Amino acid sequence: MRKLKKLLAVASVAAMTLSLCACGGKKDDTYTVGICQLVQHEALDAATKGFKDALVEEFGEDGIKFDEQNAQGDANTCATIINGFVSSDVDLILANATPALQAAAAGTDTIPILGTSVTEYGVALELSDFNGTVGRNISGTSDLAPLESQADMIKELFPDAKTVGLLYCSAEANSQYQVDTVKAALEKLGYTCEYYSFSDSNDLSTVTTSAANASDVIYVPTDNTVAANTEIIKNICMPAKTPVVAGEEGICKGCGVATLSISYYDLGVATGKMAAKILKGESKVEEMPIEYAPQFTKKYNKDICDELGISVPDDYEAITNE
Repeated sequence: MRKLKKLLAVASVAAMTLSLCACGGKKDDTYTVGICQLVQHEALDAATKGFKDALVEEFGEDGIKFDEQNAQGDANTCATIINGFVSSDVDLILANATPALQAAAAGTDTIPILGTSVTEYGVALELSDFNGTVGRNISGTSDLAPLESQADMIKELFPDAKTVGLLYCSAEANSQYQVDTVKAALEKLGYTCEYYSFSDSNDLSTVTTSAANASDVIYVPTDNTVAANTEIIKNICMPAKTPVVAGEEGICKGCGVATLSISYYDLGVATGKMAAKILKGESKVEEMPIEYAPQFTKKYNKDICDELGISVPDDYEAITNE
């Protein structure tokens, strides 16, 4: 009887050991990725989807786990989300939009961080010597479209305009960078430009009204606060008959007439492929240069253009609602 009890005890211990090993093996084979997205809008949503799709394609549904959280436009919430990822010791962090990247950079210097939908990494991270590679534990993809080409688009569409209002959120460093660059390019083309900055969505309506009344054309960069509130801008600019040229397609679909567009889904896919290389140990995040969208397309919002009586050249592609 004692011998039997001893055999049963050994068998029980062996079974528990195998169970623990099985659980440990599953954990080791599954990567956990924290996703901090600043706010919900079409461009950022597409980037996140592309990122996740690329990683699921690489590792399978069981090989990758996502902790996806949205900060609802609040930079302080980004910091809280990132701190949670750090406490959970995730394998990698995706920071979708500039404030999310800034929070991630402040939150950890060990966990690999990839940014996406970030316009200019040197500006976002206050790097005076940025040369295309951030270094430390940060890399990612940029949604920067050629800003001089956006200025040229305004000249192409509105050659008789005199004044351009630059509408942007002053809390977003990359928005300031974009409007500064576009302003310089427009002034070389003979336009008079005026800044119209707002601190958050609370004063967007008032500032937009001022811009619409004083400008022949309004330019908005790839600005997350604008992207989340395009209906406000449309409802002000359409009655004023003031056309809006946008820095990205999602904003243009909501309130603009034209844009030089990239695919945010493809940008997310590129970021996901970078993440896969990091997780598999094929690349070191600190050595990976920032990647940029491979192509840009001139697009226009047919409904708004028709309503404002604006004709566009044949090389512009209509934005679809798909």
